[in-house]
Amino acid sequence: MSTTTEEPELQQGPDHEPEPEPEAPEIASSDADPRREEPEDAAIQSGEPESDPSPTGEEAPARPELRKDEGNRTFTMRELLNELKNDDAAESPKNPDGERREVSSPYSQESMQQSNAEQNNAAMELIDSVTGVDEEGRSRQRILTYAARRYASAISRNPGDYDALYNWALVLQESADVVSPDSTSPSKDALLEEACKKYDEATRLCPTLHDAFYNWAIAISDRAKMRGRTKEAEEFWKQATRNYEKAVQLNWNSPQALNNWGLALQELSAIVPAREKQTIVRTAISKFRAAIQLQFDFHRAIYNLGTVLYGLAEDTLRTGGSANAKEISPNELYCQSAIYIAAAHALKPSYSVYSSALRLVRSMLPLPYLKVGYLTAPPVGSPVAPHSDWKRSQFVLNHEGLAQQLNTVDQKQAPQGLSNRSGELAHTDRRATKVNIPDIVSVSPCSDLTLPPGPGLCIDTIHGPVFMVADSWESLDGWLDAIRLVYTIYARGKSDVLAGIITG
Repeated sequence: MSTTTEEPELQQGPDHEPEPEPEAPEIASSDADPRREEPEDAAIQSGEPESDPSPTGEEAPARPELRKDEGNRTFTMRELLNELKNDDAAESPKNPDGERREVSSPYSQESMQQSNAEQNNAAMELIDSVTGVDEEGRSRQRILTYAARRYASAISRNPGDYDALYNWALVLQESADVVSPDSTSPSKDALLEEACKKYDEATRLCPTLHDAFYNWAIAISDRAKMRGRTKEAEEFWKQATRNYEKAVQLNWNSPQALNNWGLALQELSAIVPAREKQTIVRTAISKFRAAIQLQFDFHRAIYNLGTVLYGLAEDTLRTGGSANAKEISPNELYCQSAIYIAAAHALKPSYSVYSSALRLVRSMLPLPYLKVGYLTAPPVGSPVAPHSDWKRSQFVLNHEGLAQQLNTVDQKQAPQGLSNRSGELAHTDRRATKVNIPDIVSVSPCSDLTLPPGPGLCIDTIHGPVFMVADSWESLDGWLDAIRLVYTIYARGKSDVLAGIITG
């Protein structure tokens, strides 16, 4: 959600600026869109839990739902138009890396030509019947129709041309966006169904075509959205998640595919029985987190992780909390949700979706800090110390750095405490562990015999490494994400925005 009008490139990198900001009154998560990196916002609500009342008989306090941020498409119209400028585009189109693929097929061309002819005719009938709702749509569709004829011609000459099948599927998917939502001849669903058939055939001919699995999953997701919370929609969402999984297996370095995979799981969790919901939600959390680890400033995945945690907090609160004492409490989940939403807003403060979400969750932060929690740390100046000398104490994180809180005795002995009311960390006692954000080189989990047992955390700085141990692996993930996000916000020159959120 940004303000760039130029269409994005394939599989955007960290510096990508998305399309214009969508309008959104509620906190939401995002929908996948096949052709654009930053499409228009869709008002898809996070799932309602199965159980409403709490065990005490009191209803949980009503909270606004968070709207989802949007997903990403691999292919763009600009790329299609660029391909059509080449005389040999239909015979040997390019893959997302710009390299020509060798077209070959294990199937007999004679046996495939007859079956493909009928499918080609049916697909072209659909394409020919599409008319745009305005002049821009009609102009766009004329280009798409021309492209479809070229790909149909390529397939008639070589039924094993999986590139032509893949590109034709993209054309059908683009055409589905041209027709009005209430169109019946052709319907959006019919165009998407035909696109799915082309993707199916292309991936059968070339099982390593990860970009086809990715866009196929988006087409299936679009079909699922048309069916609400039905059994048919559930099957579509399951199929979409399988295709995203395949796309990630074939191309692990794709934060967009991981983000969309998480979104599909989030949608699926709203349909499945309650006993299956939490497992699916936690899997969605892992996908969003994996996307962020690949691209630390991927604000869509950061925000979507916030929404799914918010939804998990809502579910936990409505069911009266978990019977397992080790499970995270609803209040902690709300706090985690607020951290990610605050970070997304700091990275993209102009996005109204993020702004309205932040207004809802800001009070859930441990102001004037972004994060407060416990870590076990060695004595200051002694990174390699006996395990008995390591002490578990409270740490706080804000826009300036991570610092150790002094206990009551230390505070009496050291009037120059950890922080003032504004949350600044400038006057931290010398005996307290402190890491300034500008000094950070990297943040990573670690395992070393010099550390006490537990999930180790290493913050490498320009002054040397700082080692700590988290209370649990889930706690470690939270600290890793929070510190990385604060550093990323600093590196993008947005620390003042984050400071305004937590101290304003």
